[in-house]
This record gives sequence, structure tokens and C-alpha cells, in this order.
Amino acid sequence: MSNIYESAEATLGFISSPCLTKVELRVACRGISDRDALSKPDPCVVLKMQSHGQWFEVDRTEVIRSSSGPVFSKIFLVDYYFEEVQRLRFELHDISSGNNGLRDADFLGAMECTLGQIVSQRKLTKALLKQGNTAGKSSITVTAEELSGNDDYVELSFSARKLDDKDFFSKSDPFLEIFRTNDDGTESLVHRTETVMNNLSPVWKSFKVSLNTLCSGDHDRELKCTVWDWDSNGKHDFIGEFQTTFKEMRAEQEGKQIQWECINPKYQMKKKNYRNSGVVMLNHCKIIKMYSFLDYIMGGCQIQFTVSFVPYNLLNIYNFTASNGDPRNSCSLHYIHPYQPNEYLKALVAVGEICQDYDSDKMFPAFGFGALIPPDFKVSHDFAVNFDEDNPECAGIQGVVEAYQNCLPKIQLYGPTNIAPIIQKVASSASEEMHTKEAMEYFILPSCTPPHLPMSVIIVGVGNADFTDITRLRDIVQFVPFKDFKHVGGSRGKRANNLQLLDLVCIKVNSPECWN
Repeated sequence: MSNIYESAEATLGFISSPCLTKVELRVACRGISDRDALSKPDPCVVLKMQSHGQWFEVDRTEVIRSSSGPVFSKIFLVDYYFEEVQRLRFELHDISSGNNGLRDADFLGAMECTLGQIVSQRKLTKALLKQGNTAGKSSITVTAEELSGNDDYVELSFSARKLDDKDFFSKSDPFLEIFRTNDDGTESLVHRTETVMNNLSPVWKSFKVSLNTLCSGDHDRELKCTVWDWDSNGKHDFIGEFQTTFKEMRAEQEGKQIQWECINPKYQMKKKNYRNSGVVMLNHCKIIKMYSFLDYIMGGCQIQFTVSFVPYNLLNIYNFTASNGDPRNSCSLHYIHPYQPNEYLKALVAVGEICQDYDSDKMFPAFGFGALIPPDFKVSHDFAVNFDEDNPECAGIQGVVEAYQNCLPKIQLYGPTNIAPIIQKVASSASEEMHTKEAMEYFILPSCTPPHLPMSVIIVGVGNADFTDITRLRDIVQFVPFKDFKHVGGSRGKRANNLQLLDLVCIKVNSPECWN
């Protein structure tokens, strides 16, 4: 069956790598009118992306209370593909007080564009269209910024003491904003803390932000920090400000006490004995290293590739018949052709050939489920394809192929689909690896799983079935319809150059913080 490898390459063909770039989108609105004449709106922007003619929510901003010109601190992170038309829709909603959901929200307008339009202009401003596509006075501005190569994050926490009291009958309600100074002199909002009510010595919650967002990876870039007294009418009172850099913040890791005087320039000019409007302290600064795939591989991480076969159609999960048909029938997806591999084997080789390079012993466990197995022919959802329960490993991808071919004539296709036992088995191995001293193994199960484990689940859909329902699992597993990656008649480019195969594998190796 040496031609299996050639057939997999010929079927998938060579597809040049698309131009993928990570892009940050910042959103601000102006001139928002509220349907309630007695108060200002509580705006929130929902970002949607079009796929197959339908709009799907990607993310949403925070809700800013009582604001007709909000500048949102939430940053949308999206993948930009130069060769694709990526349609976006920004919806503005007025969220009811005490409720952050959209069910009772008022729709204030929407703007549609492509991601390419935003990226090419860097800053796109358009009118928000109401129901019936009528333009009002409100507008939305979306600013795009390409992320550089530094993916590290920083965790920061701030507090303050003896802030100026701006309220007559109570104490100030302070919040802190951090702005990054850009190369063109403009400022970009990096983060806005929560408001601490009635407190002149607030302790704000810690937060995480990427170094790209905070300072564009430049530790000497100027940061402007502003402290405000929150007011319910949206007209917040200015308390003071200070300038710093991430280089200065980073010194907190060396045990130094980092603090800044919060200065109100007007008071500084008018008041002779003015010292400050309070002091802001940096309580915590921690850099969270985001390791790349190559960092793990070059550090000695081994990828444990586990194969799982489902002997009947995944979508017919209540169908207890052999939906894929008799393997001896040429119409079956499991049909063993004497000269050409079936779809299951092509998918296995496509994924396995990539993963095997990162496994030193090239021994791969292979399991099956949903079949009646010998000797008593009871249904099993966790059996070794080589029928050796004590040692289910096969020697190389070719060993898995041979075990699969030898297994098919000995079992009876049945059902239903129940992959949980196999996932639990692999998850147990991954959990044991996490508790070792070095934790140098990462597990791939192509076939959900506890998100904190070093483990990825890949479901490869084989055949021409409608996999719409399976795609709903996209948030917890990687699903790939194998038919979408065929390229019949294409060049036989090497699999290592085929980005579609890398997407197929979808190895989500990251730092432990991101496994959550």
C-alpha cells in the first residue's frame, strides 16, 4: 500500500499558503441618539462575520453607560486573509440598565464593510444605518492594526491612594484609562478599568493585555494614564494623569516600588502649593510568555498521535445500522480497493504524516468504536484496532493502515456513535503527562475534552454527508470536512508546503495559561 501516500498527496494537491495576518480592530462611535429622551444610551457594539450567506457573532464590546460618543476598550482580534473577501457587520445596541444581553436591547444602527476595506484604509468611518438602511447622524469608526511577531502578554494591577474628591455628598468613583502613544502622535485606548464606587483609595482588578496592544512591542513607547471620577450622566470628572513606559513598569518584577503622582495640569498651574491629585501604584507586573509551536518542538515536546476510527456515518447518531455500508461493497466509505485507498485512509495519511515527524518512537495507538467485535460480537466503543488491548500501538502510519485493513473483515459495523470512552482514555494519558516533572508530550486525537489538558481533538468528516451539525462543535474541537480539501488534478506538492494540511492537524500548542 505504498501508493497510499502518493494518492493522499495527489488528492489534496499543492495549495500555496494564504496570506494570514492577525489584525486588531478598535471601535468608537459618535453622535448616538437615544430613543429615550431623558437619558443617554448605554452602547455596545457586536461584531459579526458572514459565512455561507449567514451572519455569525464573533465578539462584542463592553457596555459603556450613558455615552453618546463611546470609545470602547474592547479590542477585536481577527484573522485577515488577503485573498478572501471577509464581510463584517458592526451592530450598535443600547443595552438596558442592569442587563448586558441583547434580548431587551434597542437596535441603534449597523455598518457593513469588508475587512479588506478597513485594513487598506487603516481607519474607516461610516454612517450607522438604521432599520430600512436609513442613515442617521451617528457614525462608527473602526481602526485596524496589524500585530507584530511578539505574542507575549502582560498582567497588570493598579491601585491608588488619596485621590481628589470630586463629589459633594460622597467620595469619588474612580476608574483608570491607559493610552498608548502611536508613531503619528495619536493615542489608542489600551485598557479601561472598572469603576470603584465611593473610594479615594481604590484597588482595581488585575487585567491581561498583549504587549502588542500595550506598546506595539516597544518597551520605551510612551503610555498615558488618566484617572477619572465616574458620573452616571457620562460627564466624568477629570482627576489627573501621568506618563510612563512599559520599561518602567517592568522594574516592578525586580522588587522595586513603582508609583506615579497623579497630576491635574490646571491645578498645577493655578494652585501655588499644589502637589498632586493622588498617587497611583503598580501592584503587580507579570510577563506571560506565549510559546510558539516551534518553541515546544525545539524544546523536545513529543506529539502523541492517537487514531480513532468510526465504522459508520457520524451524523446518523441514532441510526443503529451500518450506515457506511458493507466494506466489501464498492459504495462503502470503508471499501478496501486493491489498488487505491479509501477516504478514511487518505484522511489518516494526510494528518498522520504531519504528526509522525514529531513523535520519536513512531508508535501510534489506534482505536475503534461503534462496532460488534469478536469473539462475542458485542458492541464496543473502545477497542484496539489491532485487537491487542494491552498494546494498541502500531508501528508508524503504515502499521495503522495495515491494522485498519486487517480489522475490517473481522468486525460488524453497528453503532451508535459514542466517542466519549476513547476521549477519556486519551485525556487520562494527557492528565498523567501534565503531572510529570517535564510534561514533554502533547496528544493529538483525530476523530470534548477537558480544555486544560495538553490535548487536541480533530474530527475529520469523510464522505459527502452534510456536516452542518458537526460544525457546531467548532469551539471545543477542530472539525474538517475532508471533501473540502481535495484538489483533484492539482500538482503533487509536498504535504509540508500545504497549509490546508496544517489546518487539518490544528495543533493548538500553547502555554498552560491558554489551555484554559
